[in-house]
Amino acid sequence: MRLWSEALEGGWRIGRSVIYGGVNLSTALLAVGFIIGREAAVVVFLGGALATLLLIPMYGAMQGIPENLSAADAAKALWSTRIRFVGIGAMLVGGLWTLIQLRGTIWHGLRRSTGFRPWAAKTLLPRTERDAPLPWVIVPFVLTLIAMLVLYNRAIGNLGIALMMTLIMAATSFVFSAVAGYMAGIVGSSSNPVSGVTIATVALSAVLLMLVMGSHDSAGPAAALMIGAVVCCAAAMGGDNLQDLKTGHIVGATPWKQQVMQVVGVATGALVIAPVLTLLQRKYGLGELTVEHPHPLTAPQATLMASLANGVFGGTLPWGMIALGAVIAVLVIAWNHRQEQAGSAFRIPVLAFALGAYLPIRLSAAILAGGLVAGLVKRKEKAHPGLESQAGLLCAAGLVTGEALMGIALAVPIALSGLWPSVSPDPLMIFEIPPWGGWPGLAVWAAVGVWLYLRAVRQP
Repeated sequence: MRLWSEALEGGWRIGRSVIYGGVNLSTALLAVGFIIGREAAVVVFLGGALATLLLIPMYGAMQGIPENLSAADAAKALWSTRIRFVGIGAMLVGGLWTLIQLRGTIWHGLRRSTGFRPWAAKTLLPRTERDAPLPWVIVPFVLTLIAMLVLYNRAIGNLGIALMMTLIMAATSFVFSAVAGYMAGIVGSSSNPVSGVTIATVALSAVLLMLVMGSHDSAGPAAALMIGAVVCCAAAMGGDNLQDLKTGHIVGATPWKQQVMQVVGVATGALVIAPVLTLLQRKYGLGELTVEHPHPLTAPQATLMASLANGVFGGTLPWGMIALGAVIAVLVIAWNHRQEQAGSAFRIPVLAFALGAYLPIRLSAAILAGGLVAGLVKRKEKAHPGLESQAGLLCAAGLVTGEALMGIALAVPIALSGLWPSVSPDPLMIFEIPPWGGWPGLAVWAAVGVWLYLRAVRQP
């Protein structure tokens, strides 16, 4: 209804530079922080604080800021065009380091899958540990690679480059699916850095393709985006599937049955989503303003991916920022190693830190608030055992689910309004601009946080 804005934020000019801060007023993000706990929420916020509170002012002081924008808009512009890529560089290194750390677990899983046979399952593994046999995975995987090779060859018209694209796609999908699964375990699939890993994939793919195709090949950016699209889906499904399998493990499900139905779900989604997106593209257009589509649907992430691919082939990508993020990730890994040698229990998970550096600080600030509420609940529970803290987790899960369901419900009148040109495209809107900014939303958001705390510490 536009009664208040979605975030309380502000920026202030300091000499030649600017400083920015804010918090998103989403109860779902508050709940995510509550679910992941104080330690993980603090790590995510530390990454955001480094990027926003330190790197943005430093970059602005050295390079200057746009004078025709407000302080907050200038800070956002610096973050989206420069500082955000620091998080991408950190995620690249963090993802590779995560794979190195998980190499034993991955190899063990592959060996166990190789030895599993459905007809001898009862003698090999308990029911709750039976994964799908490796042939069930390998055969569809190879068939999918062949299909992608054919698709890439039709799009590019060069079999050698299409084969290269297929290999890049397979390798990066494997890496970033592991990253996404790991993040689902630490933070949750709701904070899966899908856009971050997609950006990293598009950048890496564009660089490799540019070396083969040349910097002036018009098909180069499209080829990089076609690889990024597959990796984007792989990372999203990786985090989501690992979350599902972990939930199944908790409730005693049979993994291979879950995996079969996950494949059915992917196939069903592919059949449904593609026609819907095609319809939206033909009716409204996506992202790009054209004569046929003067009012396209905004697609900021898609526009960023396209700009990134064109930037690599055009030589405008901020590689220095990506390298800085990689260096920061290496320093975090080295610090963790030193902590381990010293016997200290406090560590900074590099991927969670990189995720914070990639996300806008208003999101990580909201997650931090939820984490602090969880910390207060944990302290209260230690002093008074037997509290209904589990009820707090269920309420937090309800907040996440409720926001998702309301998003779908609110889309219905907006979609129906498109059938009548005379009706406003946002029929529920009362104010064009929220008259009181984000302050009413902050009060409601804080009240939800207090309610969540009181619900979690209530005596049974």
